[in-house]
Amino acid sequence: MAKAKKETKKEDKIVVKEESKQPVISIALVGHVDHGKTTITQRFSGKWTDTHSEEIKRGITIRLGYANTTFYYCEKCKKYGVSEKCECGGKAMKLRSVSFVDAPGHETLMATMLSGSAIVDAALLLVAADEKCPQPQTKEHLMALEMCGIKKIIIVQNKIDLVSEEEAVENYKQIKEFVKGSIAENAPIIPISAKNNVNIDYLIQTIEETFKTPVRDINKEPLMFIARSFDINKPGTEYNKILGGVLGGALKQGVIKIGDKIEIRPGRKQEREGKVFWTPITTVIASIRTGETNLESAQPGASIALLTKLDPALVKSDSLTGNVVGFSGKMPEVYYEMQLIPFLLKRVVGSEKELNVDPIKKGENLMLNVNSATTVGIVTELSKNYFIVKLKIPVCASKTDKITVSRLVGHRFRLIGYCTIK
Repeated sequence: MAKAKKETKKEDKIVVKEESKQPVISIALVGHVDHGKTTITQRFSGKWTDTHSEEIKRGITIRLGYANTTFYYCEKCKKYGVSEKCECGGKAMKLRSVSFVDAPGHETLMATMLSGSAIVDAALLLVAADEKCPQPQTKEHLMALEMCGIKKIIIVQNKIDLVSEEEAVENYKQIKEFVKGSIAENAPIIPISAKNNVNIDYLIQTIEETFKTPVRDINKEPLMFIARSFDINKPGTEYNKILGGVLGGALKQGVIKIGDKIEIRPGRKQEREGKVFWTPITTVIASIRTGETNLESAQPGASIALLTKLDPALVKSDSLTGNVVGFSGKMPEVYYEMQLIPFLLKRVVGSEKELNVDPIKKGENLMLNVNSATTVGIVTELSKNYFIVKLKIPVCASKTDKITVSRLVGHRFRLIGYCTIK
């Protein structure tokens, strides 16, 4: 069984981060389906993030899963862990709290992974040691991280308990060849067995050393990307005990607090006189939560849940996913159509065959991911340097946002590049 060779030097100083009730960094777990993302999330946090009925039945992640944990360091045995009580019997000191986003690996759920990448600071790219590297979605997810600007990456070589040492070394060589020339070329590669808790301490050490807490701009106007929305009331709840809708996601910038009046854009779909349009929704924040912790206010760094005073019917089944939360009059524009400048790849990502990326065509449907939103648009006009796309569902976006583009190849949407707003 492979063993990480990384050791803590005596002269290394362990820095204890400033005390915070809220996690200070958000980390995505990405990779091919069934490579162990949900298992390692459970190993870190004790929480199984596949809770949707279809997820349990099919054994894959369908929606974004969230889990918070706290990292500790034991001075006595020089080991990292997720509990204040160390295995050696000593008391470990708290380092910092982190938030994990478990993204789907299945090819048909790529849009969900792209949406999740908008709310994270760094990523663990999981690769199974018992399969050839790269698998189709491993390649697709690495490319997506690069397009979304996530440069802080650690490669996790999971399932080393299923292979011999020789096979693990061969798989390591495949990983190194795969990431050559990419943003992950110099990323640490940590061999682990999430199932058997092997080398998890070394992985935590590498996270602490590699993923530094980002400097946040809390003075900007708040912007939160909604990645989940749901009703927490059980059937049969008495009308006077019904709670408002819940919005899950993460802040990009700024601070929000209980009692703030917020606006949600693009908002609610409506039809009038044969026309379809979206109107912004306003509500008040009743409470804020991250994991099992209640907060008075929240800032960037972790997935959060806002309990609002919205009618629960408005938030059911992730119906507000992709919307943006902020203050009225201080939010980005809502686009029903966009002028986009394309930056296309040479090859289609994720397909089994090596396919060239053809130029954008007039009349074709494209899938666009902007922040936590996913929409489909039809190309209505082509120009030399840009094209115009009419969106099926409008998006709230800033001109500085990067938009990933996927094209229908066969029966699947495949990543072909990204765009910027003209």
